[in-house]
Amino acid sequence: MTPQNKIFAAPLGLLMTAVVLGSGPVQAAALESGKEYMAVTNYPNNVHVLDLDSDTLIKSCQLPDAFGPGTLQMAPDKHTAYILNNHYEDIYGVDLDSCELVFHAKMSQAPNERTKTLFSFAVSPDGKELYAVQNPTELHRDHYRVQPPRLAVYDTAAGLDAKPVRTFEAPRQVTVMQTGADGSLYMVGPDVYKMNVETGEREVAIPSRNWQRPNYTPPDVLSVWPIQTATRDFTFMYTTARFQDETQNLETADWLWGYMNINLDTGETETRDFGPITEVYFTGTRSPKDPNLMFGVLNRLTKYDVEKQELIQAAELDHSYYCIAINGAGDKVYLAGTFNDVAIYDADSLEKIGNIELPGGDMAITSSQIFVR
Repeated sequence: MTPQNKIFAAPLGLLMTAVVLGSGPVQAAALESGKEYMAVTNYPNNVHVLDLDSDTLIKSCQLPDAFGPGTLQMAPDKHTAYILNNHYEDIYGVDLDSCELVFHAKMSQAPNERTKTLFSFAVSPDGKELYAVQNPTELHRDHYRVQPPRLAVYDTAAGLDAKPVRTFEAPRQVTVMQTGADGSLYMVGPDVYKMNVETGEREVAIPSRNWQRPNYTPPDVLSVWPIQTATRDFTFMYTTARFQDETQNLETADWLWGYMNINLDTGETETRDFGPITEVYFTGTRSPKDPNLMFGVLNRLTKYDVEKQELIQAAELDHSYYCIAINGAGDKVYLAGTFNDVAIYDADSLEKIGNIELPGGDMAITSSQIFVR
Protein backbone atom coordinates (compact mmCIF):
# COMPACT_ATOMS: atom_id res chain seq x y z
CA MET A 1 0.00 0.00 0.00
CA THR A 2 1.37 3.40 -0.98
CA PRO A 3 1.43 6.33 1.48
CA GLN A 4 -1.31 7.97 -0.60
CA ASN A 5 -3.55 4.90 -0.29
CA LYS A 6 -2.97 4.90 3.46
CA ILE A 7 -4.55 8.37 3.59
CA PHE A 8 -7.63 7.00 1.86
CA ALA A 9 -7.88 4.16 4.39
CA ALA A 10 -8.17 6.61 7.28
CA PRO A 11 -11.69 7.67 8.33
CA LEU A 12 -12.42 11.04 6.77
CA GLY A 13 -13.95 12.28 10.01
CA LEU A 14 -10.49 12.13 11.63
CA LEU A 15 -8.95 14.40 9.03
CA MET A 16 -9.45 17.96 10.20
CA THR A 17 -7.53 19.69 7.42
CA ALA A 18 -7.91 19.66 3.66
CA VAL A 19 -6.78 16.37 2.12
CA VAL A 20 -4.88 16.41 -1.14
CA LEU A 21 -6.60 13.69 -3.12
CA GLY A 22 -3.74 13.44 -5.57
CA SER A 23 -3.81 13.80 -9.30
CA GLY A 24 -4.73 10.94 -11.60
CA PRO A 25 -2.95 10.18 -14.82
CA VAL A 26 -3.32 13.73 -16.12
CA GLN A 27 -2.09 16.86 -14.38
CA ALA A 28 -2.72 20.53 -15.17
CA ALA A 29 -2.48 23.92 -13.53
CA ALA A 30 -5.45 25.88 -12.22
CA LEU A 31 -8.38 26.23 -14.59
CA GLU A 32 -8.43 29.43 -16.64
CA SER A 33 -10.98 32.18 -16.23
CA GLY A 34 -13.37 32.50 -19.16
CA LYS A 35 -12.68 29.01 -20.54
CA GLU A 36 -15.33 26.34 -20.97
CA TYR A 37 -14.88 22.95 -19.31
CA MET A 38 -16.72 19.74 -18.56
CA ALA A 39 -16.50 17.79 -15.30
CA VAL A 40 -17.42 14.11 -15.13
CA THR A 41 -16.77 11.14 -12.81
CA ASN A 42 -16.01 7.45 -13.38
CA TYR A 43 -14.75 4.22 -11.83
CA PRO A 44 -12.68 3.36 -9.89
CA ASN A 45 -13.29 6.76 -8.30
CA ASN A 46 -12.15 9.74 -10.37
CA VAL A 47 -13.34 13.20 -11.32
CA HIS A 48 -12.07 14.45 -14.69
CA VAL A 49 -11.96 17.90 -16.24
CA LEU A 50 -12.16 18.31 -20.02
CA ASP A 51 -11.14 21.42 -21.95
CA LEU A 52 -13.96 22.06 -24.44
CA ASP A 53 -11.91 24.38 -26.63
CA SER A 54 -9.50 21.58 -27.52
CA ASP A 55 -11.82 18.70 -26.52
CA THR A 56 -9.06 17.11 -24.46
CA LEU A 57 -8.71 15.69 -20.97
CA ILE A 58 -6.62 18.10 -18.90
CA LYS A 59 -7.02 16.93 -15.31
CA SER A 60 -7.96 13.87 -13.27
CA CYS A 61 -8.38 13.81 -9.49
CA GLN A 62 -8.81 10.70 -7.37
CA LEU A 63 -11.70 10.61 -4.91
CA PRO A 64 -11.86 8.88 -1.51
CA ASP A 65 -14.02 5.93 -0.48
CA ALA A 66 -16.15 4.10 -3.05
CA PHE A 67 -17.73 5.16 -6.33
CA GLY A 68 -21.44 5.48 -6.96
CA PRO A 69 -23.45 7.15 -8.31
CA GLY A 70 -20.95 9.92 -9.12
CA THR A 71 -23.67 12.57 -9.45
CA LEU A 72 -21.92 15.91 -9.81
CA GLN A 73 -22.97 19.53 -9.33
CA MET A 74 -20.76 22.56 -9.89
CA ALA A 75 -20.64 25.36 -7.34
CA PRO A 76 -21.68 28.80 -8.61
CA ASP A 77 -18.07 30.03 -8.59
CA LYS A 78 -17.06 27.01 -10.75
CA HIS A 79 -14.14 26.19 -8.46
CA THR A 80 -15.68 23.35 -6.45
CA ALA A 81 -17.33 20.20 -7.76
CA TYR A 82 -19.74 18.55 -5.31
CA ILE A 83 -20.07 14.81 -5.84
CA LEU A 84 -22.53 12.31 -4.36
CA ASN A 85 -20.58 9.08 -3.94
CA ASN A 86 -19.70 6.18 -1.62
CA HIS A 87 -22.82 4.24 -2.59
CA TYR A 88 -25.13 7.27 -2.31
CA GLU A 89 -24.09 7.90 1.32
CA ASP A 90 -21.59 10.82 1.22
CA ILE A 91 -21.20 14.16 -0.53
CA TYR A 92 -17.70 15.47 -1.24
CA GLY A 93 -16.51 18.87 -2.38
CA VAL A 94 -13.37 18.89 -4.55
CA ASP A 95 -11.39 21.98 -5.52
CA LEU A 96 -10.78 21.41 -9.24
CA ASP A 97 -7.66 23.59 -9.27
CA SER A 98 -5.76 21.66 -6.60
CA CYS A 99 -7.64 18.33 -6.39
CA GLU A 100 -8.05 19.03 -2.67
CA LEU A 101 -11.00 17.65 -0.75
CA VAL A 102 -12.55 20.74 0.86
CA PHE A 103 -15.97 19.45 1.97
CA HIS A 104 -17.37 16.17 3.22
CA ALA A 105 -20.79 15.32 4.65
CA LYS A 106 -22.07 11.91 5.65
CA MET A 107 -25.76 11.48 4.98
CA SER A 108 -26.22 9.21 8.04
CA GLN A 109 -26.70 11.17 11.25
CA ALA A 110 -26.70 8.36 13.85
CA PRO A 111 -24.68 5.18 14.51
CA ASN A 112 -27.64 2.91 13.80
CA GLU A 113 -28.74 4.78 10.68
CA ARG A 114 -28.06 4.05 7.04
CA THR A 115 -29.00 6.97 4.83
CA LYS A 116 -29.04 7.30 1.07
CA THR A 117 -29.43 10.38 -1.10
CA LEU A 118 -30.89 9.55 -4.51
CA PHE A 119 -29.23 12.18 -6.73
CA SER A 120 -31.10 14.84 -4.75
CA PHE A 121 -28.65 17.54 -3.75
CA ALA A 122 -28.04 21.11 -4.86
CA VAL A 123 -25.99 24.19 -4.00
CA SER A 124 -27.38 27.62 -3.11
CA PRO A 125 -26.97 30.39 -5.71
CA ASP A 126 -24.36 32.12 -3.53
CA GLY A 127 -22.50 28.85 -2.95
CA LYS A 128 -22.72 29.12 0.84
CA GLU A 129 -25.12 26.22 1.45
CA LEU A 130 -25.65 22.71 0.18
CA TYR A 131 -29.02 20.95 0.32
CA ALA A 132 -29.61 17.19 0.33
CA VAL A 133 -32.78 15.13 0.62
CA GLN A 134 -31.84 12.19 2.83
CA ASN A 135 -33.68 8.87 3.07
CA PRO A 136 -32.75 7.31 6.43
CA THR A 137 -33.34 3.77 7.66
CA GLU A 138 -32.85 2.72 11.29
CA LEU A 139 -30.89 -0.51 11.62
CA HIS A 140 -32.03 -2.75 14.48
CA ARG A 141 -30.81 -6.23 15.38
CA ASP A 142 -33.82 -8.01 13.97
CA HIS A 143 -35.46 -5.46 11.68
CA TYR A 144 -35.05 -2.25 9.71
CA ARG A 145 -37.32 0.74 10.18
CA VAL A 146 -37.74 3.23 7.32
CA GLN A 147 -37.80 6.83 8.49
CA PRO A 148 -39.39 9.88 6.86
CA PRO A 149 -37.15 11.71 4.39
CA ARG A 150 -35.58 14.96 5.47
CA LEU A 151 -33.94 17.93 3.80
CA ALA A 152 -30.55 18.60 5.39
CA VAL A 153 -28.89 22.01 4.97
CA TYR A 154 -25.09 22.25 5.19
CA ASP A 155 -22.66 25.14 5.40
CA THR A 156 -20.25 24.59 2.50
CA ALA A 157 -17.46 26.15 4.59
CA ALA A 158 -17.85 23.45 7.28
CA GLY A 159 -14.90 21.40 6.02
CA LEU A 160 -14.47 17.63 6.20
CA ASP A 161 -16.88 16.84 9.01
CA ALA A 162 -19.89 18.89 7.98
CA LYS A 163 -23.09 18.51 10.00
CA PRO A 164 -26.55 19.85 9.09
CA VAL A 165 -27.17 23.38 10.30
CA ARG A 166 -30.92 22.80 9.99
CA THR A 167 -33.28 20.10 8.73
CA PHE A 168 -36.86 20.02 7.45
CA GLU A 169 -39.42 17.42 6.47
CA ALA A 170 -39.16 16.55 2.79
CA PRO A 171 -41.51 14.81 0.36
CA ARG A 172 -40.82 11.21 -0.60
CA GLN A 173 -39.41 10.12 -3.96
CA VAL A 174 -37.40 13.28 -4.58
CA THR A 175 -34.55 12.78 -7.04
CA VAL A 176 -32.91 15.72 -8.80
CA MET A 177 -32.86 19.29 -7.46
CA GLN A 178 -31.62 22.76 -8.43
CA THR A 179 -31.76 26.20 -6.83
CA GLY A 180 -33.25 29.37 -8.31
CA ALA A 181 -31.65 32.78 -8.38
CA ASP A 182 -33.98 33.88 -5.57
CA GLY A 183 -32.72 31.05 -3.32
CA SER A 184 -35.72 28.77 -3.82
CA LEU A 185 -35.04 25.03 -3.98
CA TYR A 186 -36.78 23.08 -6.77
CA MET A 187 -37.28 19.39 -6.02
CA VAL A 188 -38.45 16.81 -8.57
CA GLY A 189 -40.66 14.20 -6.93
CA PRO A 190 -44.23 13.03 -7.51
CA ASP A 191 -44.80 16.70 -8.32
CA VAL A 192 -42.16 19.40 -8.73
CA TYR A 193 -41.90 21.35 -5.50
CA LYS A 194 -40.57 24.80 -4.67
CA MET A 195 -39.20 25.02 -1.13
CA ASN A 196 -38.22 27.94 1.05
CA VAL A 197 -34.90 26.70 2.51
CA GLU A 198 -35.18 29.04 5.52
CA THR A 199 -38.59 27.86 6.71
CA GLY A 200 -39.11 24.48 5.04
CA GLU A 201 -42.39 25.63 3.55
CA ARG A 202 -43.07 24.27 0.09
CA GLU A 203 -45.56 24.52 -2.72
CA VAL A 204 -46.13 22.76 -6.02
CA ALA A 205 -44.25 24.53 -8.80
CA ILE A 206 -45.24 22.09 -11.56
CA PRO A 207 -47.92 19.41 -11.09
CA SER A 208 -46.66 16.12 -12.49
CA ARG A 209 -48.38 13.05 -11.06
CA ASN A 210 -51.27 15.38 -10.23
CA TRP A 211 -51.41 17.42 -13.41
CA GLN A 212 -54.83 18.29 -14.75
CA ARG A 213 -54.46 18.07 -18.52
CA PRO A 214 -57.76 17.00 -20.14
CA ASN A 215 -57.51 13.73 -22.10
CA TYR A 216 -53.91 13.05 -21.04
CA THR A 217 -52.68 10.11 -18.98
CA PRO A 218 -50.51 10.91 -15.94
CA PRO A 219 -46.91 11.41 -17.09
CA ASP A 220 -44.04 9.01 -16.58
CA VAL A 221 -40.96 10.97 -15.50
CA LEU A 222 -37.37 9.71 -15.31
CA SER A 223 -35.26 12.29 -13.44
CA VAL A 224 -31.84 11.04 -12.39
CA TRP A 225 -29.38 13.46 -14.04
CA PRO A 226 -29.39 17.08 -12.72
CA ILE A 227 -28.04 18.80 -15.84
CA GLN A 228 -26.83 22.36 -15.28
CA THR A 229 -27.19 24.46 -18.44
CA ALA A 230 -25.81 27.73 -19.80
CA THR A 231 -29.38 29.02 -20.17
CA ARG A 232 -30.15 28.34 -16.50
CA ASP A 233 -32.95 25.98 -17.50
CA PHE A 234 -33.79 23.00 -15.29
CA THR A 235 -35.28 20.51 -17.75
CA PHE A 236 -36.56 16.95 -17.33
CA MET A 237 -38.59 14.81 -19.71
CA TYR A 238 -41.82 12.87 -19.48
CA THR A 239 -43.83 10.45 -21.60
CA THR A 240 -47.60 10.47 -21.78
CA ALA A 241 -50.58 9.43 -23.91
CA ARG A 242 -52.97 12.01 -25.37
CA PHE A 243 -56.43 10.69 -26.13
CA GLN A 244 -58.38 11.71 -29.22
CA ASP A 245 -61.56 12.40 -27.24
CA GLU A 246 -63.38 11.78 -23.98
CA THR A 247 -63.73 8.06 -24.69
CA GLN A 248 -60.02 7.77 -23.81
CA ASN A 249 -59.34 4.93 -26.20
CA LEU A 250 -55.69 3.92 -25.81
CA GLU A 251 -55.66 2.26 -29.23
CA THR A 252 -56.09 5.63 -30.95
CA ALA A 253 -54.12 7.76 -28.49
CA ASP A 254 -51.01 9.73 -29.43
CA TRP A 255 -47.96 8.63 -27.42
CA LEU A 256 -45.79 11.65 -26.75
CA TRP A 257 -42.53 12.89 -25.34
CA GLY A 258 -42.55 16.19 -23.47
CA TYR A 259 -40.49 18.26 -21.09
CA MET A 260 -41.05 20.19 -17.91
CA ASN A 261 -38.84 23.21 -17.43
CA ILE A 262 -38.03 25.79 -14.78
CA ASN A 263 -36.05 28.88 -15.69
CA LEU A 264 -33.89 29.21 -12.59
CA ASP A 265 -33.31 32.94 -13.14
CA THR A 266 -36.98 33.94 -13.46
CA GLY A 267 -38.86 31.04 -11.87
CA GLU A 268 -41.01 30.68 -15.00
CA THR A 269 -42.28 27.12 -15.52
CA GLU A 270 -43.41 25.24 -18.60
CA THR A 271 -44.90 21.84 -19.45
CA ARG A 272 -44.79 21.06 -23.16
CA ASP A 273 -45.03 18.09 -25.51
CA PHE A 274 -42.27 18.00 -28.12
CA GLY A 275 -42.72 14.90 -30.25
CA PRO A 276 -43.95 11.33 -30.73
CA ILE A 277 -42.47 8.42 -28.81
CA THR A 278 -40.19 6.63 -31.25
CA GLU A 279 -37.74 5.28 -28.67
CA VAL A 280 -36.62 5.64 -25.06
CA TYR A 281 -34.37 8.47 -23.80
CA PHE A 282 -32.66 8.92 -20.48
CA THR A 283 -31.83 12.64 -20.73
CA GLY A 284 -32.69 15.56 -22.96
CA THR A 285 -32.00 19.26 -23.21
CA ARG A 286 -32.87 22.19 -25.44
CA SER A 287 -30.35 24.03 -27.54
CA PRO A 288 -28.99 27.24 -25.97
CA LYS A 289 -28.78 28.61 -29.52
CA ASP A 290 -32.36 27.74 -30.50
CA PRO A 291 -34.76 26.72 -27.70
CA ASN A 292 -37.12 25.29 -30.32
CA LEU A 293 -34.66 22.41 -30.76
CA MET A 294 -34.82 19.55 -28.26
CA PHE A 295 -32.12 16.86 -28.06
CA GLY A 296 -32.48 13.42 -26.49
CA VAL A 297 -30.15 10.48 -25.99
CA LEU A 298 -29.93 6.83 -25.00
CA ASN A 299 -29.41 4.43 -27.88
CA ARG A 300 -29.49 7.21 -30.49
CA LEU A 301 -28.88 10.94 -30.43
CA THR A 302 -31.98 12.71 -31.73
CA LYS A 303 -33.19 16.23 -32.41
CA TYR A 304 -36.79 17.48 -32.38
CA ASP A 305 -38.59 20.57 -33.65
CA VAL A 306 -40.60 21.47 -30.55
CA GLU A 307 -43.21 23.67 -32.25
CA LYS A 308 -43.90 21.13 -35.00
CA GLN A 309 -43.55 18.21 -32.56
CA GLU A 310 -41.43 16.37 -35.11
CA LEU A 311 -38.32 14.23 -34.96
CA ILE A 312 -36.08 15.96 -37.49
CA GLN A 313 -32.69 14.24 -37.10
CA ALA A 314 -31.14 11.15 -35.55
CA ALA A 315 -27.61 9.79 -35.27
CA GLU A 316 -26.57 6.21 -34.62
CA LEU A 317 -24.21 5.77 -31.65
CA ASP A 318 -21.32 3.41 -30.98
CA HIS A 319 -23.05 2.42 -27.75
CA SER A 320 -25.66 3.78 -25.35
CA TYR A 321 -25.03 7.07 -23.55
CA TYR A 322 -27.07 8.22 -20.56
CA CYS A 323 -26.25 11.89 -20.07
CA ILE A 324 -26.39 14.72 -22.61
CA ALA A 325 -24.85 18.19 -22.38
CA ILE A 326 -24.46 21.04 -24.87
CA ASN A 327 -21.76 23.69 -24.84
CA GLY A 328 -22.70 27.32 -24.30
CA ALA A 329 -22.45 28.22 -27.99
CA GLY A 330 -24.91 25.45 -28.82
CA ASP A 331 -22.77 23.97 -31.58
CA LYS A 332 -21.46 20.80 -29.90
CA VAL A 333 -23.29 17.99 -28.10
CA TYR A 334 -21.41 15.93 -25.52
CA LEU A 335 -22.59 12.44 -24.55
CA ALA A 336 -21.43 10.75 -21.34
CA GLY A 337 -22.37 7.89 -19.05
CA THR A 338 -22.06 4.12 -19.51
CA PHE A 339 -18.48 3.43 -20.75
CA ASN A 340 -15.33 5.52 -20.25
CA ASP A 341 -15.59 7.76 -23.30
CA VAL A 342 -17.26 11.10 -24.00
CA ALA A 343 -18.61 11.36 -27.55
CA ILE A 344 -18.83 14.72 -29.33
CA TYR A 345 -21.36 15.52 -32.06
CA ASP A 346 -21.99 18.54 -34.24
CA ALA A 347 -25.28 20.03 -33.05
CA ASP A 348 -26.38 21.06 -36.55
CA SER A 349 -25.54 17.96 -38.59
CA LEU A 350 -25.44 15.38 -35.76
CA GLU A 351 -22.20 14.09 -37.28
CA LYS A 352 -19.68 12.68 -34.85
CA ILE A 353 -16.69 15.01 -34.57
CA GLY A 354 -14.68 13.52 -31.73
CA ASN A 355 -14.28 11.19 -28.81
CA ILE A 356 -12.46 11.65 -25.50
CA GLU A 357 -11.37 8.49 -23.70
CA LEU A 358 -11.11 8.75 -19.91
CA PRO A 359 -8.63 6.92 -17.69
CA GLY A 360 -10.35 4.32 -15.58
CA GLY A 361 -13.59 2.47 -16.11
CA ASP A 362 -17.29 3.13 -16.60
CA MET A 363 -18.93 6.47 -15.95
CA ALA A 364 -22.11 4.49 -15.17
CA ILE A 365 -24.91 6.94 -14.27
CA THR A 366 -22.69 9.94 -13.59
CA SER A 367 -23.91 13.42 -14.47
CA SER A 368 -21.66 15.48 -16.74
CA GLN A 369 -21.58 19.24 -16.17
CA ILE A 370 -20.40 21.91 -18.61
CA PHE A 371 -19.29 25.18 -17.05
CA VAL A 372 -17.32 28.34 -17.74
CA ARG A 373 -14.74 29.30 -15.12
